[in-house]
Amino acid sequence: MAKITFYGGVGTVTGSKYLLESNGKKVLVDCGLFQGPRELRDRNWAEQPFDPQSLDAVIITHAHIDHTGFLPRVVKLGFSGPVYTSGGTADLLKILLPDSARLQEEEADYRNRHKLSKHSPALPLYDEDDAKATLDLIKPVPNNGVPVEICEGFRASFLVAGHIMGASLVLVEMDNARENGESIKFLFSGDLGHYDQPILRDPTPPPACDYLMCESTYGNRLHGETTSDVHLARIINEAYKRDAPILIPAFAVGRTQELLYMIRELEDEKRIPTMPVIVDSPMASKATQVYARWTVEHDEEYASILAKKEQPLKPDWLRATSSRDESIRLNDMKGARIIISASGMLSGGRVLHHAMRILPNPDATIVFVGFQAAGTTGRRVQDGEREVRIMKNWIPVRCHVERVEGFSAHADWKAVLKWLSGLPNEPKTVFTTHGEPDAAEAMAGHIRDEFGWNVHVPGLGESYELT
Repeated sequence: MAKITFYGGVGTVTGSKYLLESNGKKVLVDCGLFQGPRELRDRNWAEQPFDPQSLDAVIITHAHIDHTGFLPRVVKLGFSGPVYTSGGTADLLKILLPDSARLQEEEADYRNRHKLSKHSPALPLYDEDDAKATLDLIKPVPNNGVPVEICEGFRASFLVAGHIMGASLVLVEMDNARENGESIKFLFSGDLGHYDQPILRDPTPPPACDYLMCESTYGNRLHGETTSDVHLARIINEAYKRDAPILIPAFAVGRTQELLYMIRELEDEKRIPTMPVIVDSPMASKATQVYARWTVEHDEEYASILAKKEQPLKPDWLRATSSRDESIRLNDMKGARIIISASGMLSGGRVLHHAMRILPNPDATIVFVGFQAAGTTGRRVQDGEREVRIMKNWIPVRCHVERVEGFSAHADWKAVLKWLSGLPNEPKTVFTTHGEPDAAEAMAGHIRDEFGWNVHVPGLGESYELT
């Protein structure tokens, strides 16, 4: 009577889409954009394996584009039902979805001007009108565990996941989903934050459930033994001695705020010298304002700093650019400086213009502070390739390349096991998703070894009956 089908977020860390069906109702959990290699991006354009008009509702775990960026496309294709998510996520989507639409339109325009598309004309996946129509469908709900009716026979409870502001674990309860009339509870981890990170509360312990979907981004890796503050301080001090720039590709939501917090803290403790810190991302500046508003999700330390009327996300010499001209003028700066810019995987945005100048400079440093998906330019640089292609130009990589694992907003596999240890019951099945194949399999193995539970690694398009 009930089943789940995996339409994304399997075999990759992008494109999360999970369709729950019960008693004739269909609810999609997450609606992400596929990113990375062309074979993944092409899935965004393919005929969809589900009819958007048949969906009764959509649930969103958090705002990142790999979980939300396909929503305007689904709306463009006819979906007009409610989209339920936390209040913090709803606020962030007002920033992220219009920006994603602008990028789609700009890419189509670029392809048309340079005749790079086999289609004439090249069209965007969706436009700003589609993004606006999507925002009109969003229904914000509290991130406090209180059940909310999603559609007939479906209820959902949202709890803090600690990944980024507004990120949620979501417990979906389907009424009369079993032949004997009993309900089924399915828990989605969303993306889990790691413990003791700045700004946000730790992930909420998992509630009892029948089935559980568990992310596996770091299923085969642990964050570095060196703490992120020690590692970042070393990088900054070494670059300062060389009087050289540092480029940090960082996601506008979550990672940029953590970086500003840590740089300000290192300055306050006199562990690094003050130098210009430039946030070249209007989206990041807007997201930082959202972080300040949603005090209910702040951890105690962050809340105490705000209570003193201090600014925890403002290093001494902070600048934020708003226009493209301001971004271009950064090229004229000399000396030691830190530039934080999106995207975090060097897959697009203003950071590419900075990378073209930083990567060939043997005195400069590029610092990766988050997961780099397979096939992205960031992954190629991180893996040691000596030349990468950026905007049709081959750019030599001669700069210092650093990776600070502790900044990742994803729990590593030991932290996931810690979170799972709080589950009050043994689920019938755990599904490991949102990981590259080796990571998903490794996470499944860790769960089997630690708890002895039944774990399944699903494939793309696979359906699984829930009993």
